[in-house]
Amino acid sequence: MMTAKTHETEITVDRDVPLVRICREFDAAPGKVFRAHADPGLVARWLGPRRHQMRIDHYDCRTGGSYRYALLSDGNEFGFHGCFHEVRPGELIVQTFTYDGEPDGVALERIVFTDLGDGRTRLTSTSLVDSFAARDAFVAGGMQAGVRESYERLDEVLAGAS
Repeated sequence: MMTAKTHETEITVDRDVPLVRICREFDAAPGKVFRAHADPGLVARWLGPRRHQMRIDHYDCRTGGSYRYALLSDGNEFGFHGCFHEVRPGELIVQTFTYDGEPDGVALERIVFTDLGDGRTRLTSTSLVDSFAARDAFVAGGMQAGVRESYERLDEVLAGAS
């Protein structure tokens, strides 16, 4: 297994708008980081905490596409689905995100891949929900630890992916 440098994941909860912003740098070019978000085989290798197994029902990362996947562990299944509203390879993904356990709760997510030069990328993900209560429940549900662990796993995938 290759060892990858792990960068700090910055998670910011906005005081004025019900959103969460996540910033993280990766030691890989934007096209490679984007591919790890768009290719279902790669997504399954890093998204979610290690204790979960991922099942992808469908994952069509293109403008107008959609996705559905489930995280499985200890006999439990946590399903998620959404639509890709705008996809620009190596630059941007705009998508919706819904947890099956909260079917009325939809987040609008914008993921920007910024080229930092020298084969490095800054990923900025912004998730907007419809209320502060929904945002706070999202954060209280362990999202921060899961995001950090997922991005550590993504470092490993990027170090080994060609």
